[in-house]
Amino acid sequence: MPSFRVIVAVGRLRPGVDPRSIEPAAADAARELAVVEASSVDVVAGEARLTVRFTEDTEGSALRVAEHTVAYLRTLAELGGWRLTERVGGRWFRRA
Repeated sequence: MPSFRVIVAVGRLRPGVDPRSIEPAAADAARELAVVEASSVDVVAGEARLTVRFTEDTEGSALRVAEHTVAYLRTLAELGGWRLTERVGGRWFRRA
């Protein structure tokens, strides 16, 4: 089954949101629709980036998972850009 990642730039948290809750909340949102393989938060060029890796059958269903995850994260924090990537062979390719 293909592996996908949704990568989201996370900005200021909404009042009362615990910073430690963002990563598990994102994984839980994706888990509502897909099998989650991993999640992480990294700082790249001074920007917090949250990544959730999951499996899905098609690019279309993966996009639905990514959009659902991003919509939920918007209730917790201000977001920058996001993207969906798919692993093909040993490389990741942008899908949205």
